[in-house]
Amino acid sequence: MHTRKYDFMTLYALTEVVKDTTPLITKDTVVFGLLMICLALVFYSSSLKDGFWAKFYKIVPSLLMCYLLPSVLSSLGIIAPEWKTVATDGTVVETSSNLYYMASRYLLPAALVLMTLSIDLKAVFNLGPKALIMFLTGTVGIIIGGPLAILIVGSFSPETVGGEGLDAVWRGLSTLAGSWIGGGANQTAMLEVYEFNQEKYGGMVLVDIVVANLWMAIILLGIGKSLKIDRFFKADSSAIEDLKKRVSDYTASVKREATFTDMMVMLGMAFGAVAIAHFGANFLSEWTTNFPAIKENIYLSFLTSQFFWMISIATLIGIILSFTPAKSYEGTGASRIGSIFIYVLVATIGMKMDLTQIVENPLLILVGIVWMTIHAVLLIIMAKLIRAPYFFLAVGSQANVGGAASAPIVASEFHPSLTSVGVLLAVFGYVVGTVGAIACTILMQMVAT
Repeated sequence: MHTRKYDFMTLYALTEVVKDTTPLITKDTVVFGLLMICLALVFYSSSLKDGFWAKFYKIVPSLLMCYLLPSVLSSLGIIAPEWKTVATDGTVVETSSNLYYMASRYLLPAALVLMTLSIDLKAVFNLGPKALIMFLTGTVGIIIGGPLAILIVGSFSPETVGGEGLDAVWRGLSTLAGSWIGGGANQTAMLEVYEFNQEKYGGMVLVDIVVANLWMAIILLGIGKSLKIDRFFKADSSAIEDLKKRVSDYTASVKREATFTDMMVMLGMAFGAVAIAHFGANFLSEWTTNFPAIKENIYLSFLTSQFFWMISIATLIGIILSFTPAKSYEGTGASRIGSIFIYVLVATIGMKMDLTQIVENPLLILVGIVWMTIHAVLLIIMAKLIRAPYFFLAVGSQANVGGAASAPIVASEFHPSLTSVGVLLAVFGYVVGTVGAIACTILMQMVAT
C-alpha cells in the first residue's frame, strides 16, 4: 500500500473541493482475496455444462467477466485502485493499492516466460503480414481519430476541446495519443514535450482509463463471437489454426502429470526470469538515462522505461528457453500456470475501472469515445479488405491502446501459444508510439486553432 500525505498549509484551502474517496475495503490482502473469489466464481460458473450459465458463457467470454466483476466492486466503492482520505484538520492523504503493480511487474513477466516456453517461432512468422498491417491500421486510426474527434465534439461544444496556452485541450490529448499508440513512457514524453497543465492532467488520465477499458471490454466481448466475425470478414485463419495445432500436438506429446518437483522447477524458472528481467531492466534503464542523446530524444525516450526492458527481457528469456529441454515443461502445465497469473492481472486491471467516473466529465470522455470509435471503424474496414481474422484485429488494437499489459491477455484468450504475438506487437508500439503521437498532436493542434 502506497500513501502520500499533504501538509495542512498546502491543502487546507482545497478540502472543500477534495472529495474523500476511501473505499469500504482498503487492505490489499483483503482485496486480493476478493479478486481471487471473483475469478473462482467465474471459472466455476463457466464450467457448468447446462442451464443459464452455459448459455451465458456462449455469448460472454469468461475473460470479460473476470474483468467486469472487479470493476463492479470498484464502481460500488467496495474496493479502489487509489483513493483520497480527508482528515478533519484538512490533511489529505492519497493512498494507492499495490495489487496492479504486483501483477504487472511480478506475475506478467513470469506468465510471459511460462507461456512462451512452447513457442514455435517458425509458425509465428508464418502468420504473415496481416498482424502487422492491423497493428499499423490501429495506429493510423489513433493518429487521425484525435483531430476528427476534436472537430466532431467541437462542432457542438467548442469549450470542451478549446483552451489556450498550456491549458489547451489538444496538449492534454497528446498524452492520450502517446498512451494509445505506445504506452506509459510515450504518454510521459508527450506530457513533457507539450507541457500540458499538470493540474488538469488528471482529467486526461481519467479519459484514458475509462475509454481504454471500455474498448477492452468490447474487444473481449467480441472473442465470444469471433467465429461469426471471421465469417463476416471472410477471413482465412488457417495459419492461426496451424499454430494452435502445432503447439497443442506438442503439448499432448510431452503431457504428463506434474510432480511437486515439476511445479517448483517451473516457478523457479518463471520467477528467476522475473529477477533477471528486473535486474536487467534496472541496469539498462539507468544506463540509457545517462545518455542525453537518448534521454532527451523524444523518439528514443521509451528506452529509459524499466517496464519496456522488463517485458522485452522476460519474453527473450522465454524464447531462449523454448530451444532448450525446458520446453518440455509445457507438458506439465507451464502455460496453465502462466494463464493463472494473466487472469490475476486481468482482475487488477478491472479493479482500475470505475464506471461511475463516466459522468464526471462526460463531454471530454465523449471525445475519447469518438476517437476510439474511429480507431475501431478503420480496423473493421481494413480487416474486411484484407480478410484478416478477428484475432489480428483484437490483438492489433490492444497492442496500440492497451500496450504490453493487455495485448498478451487478449492474445492468450485465443490460445496460450499466441501470447507472444501480442507481446511482439506491443513492444513495436513503444518504438512508433512517440512518432505517431507527435503526428496526431500536430493534426489536433491544427484543427483546434
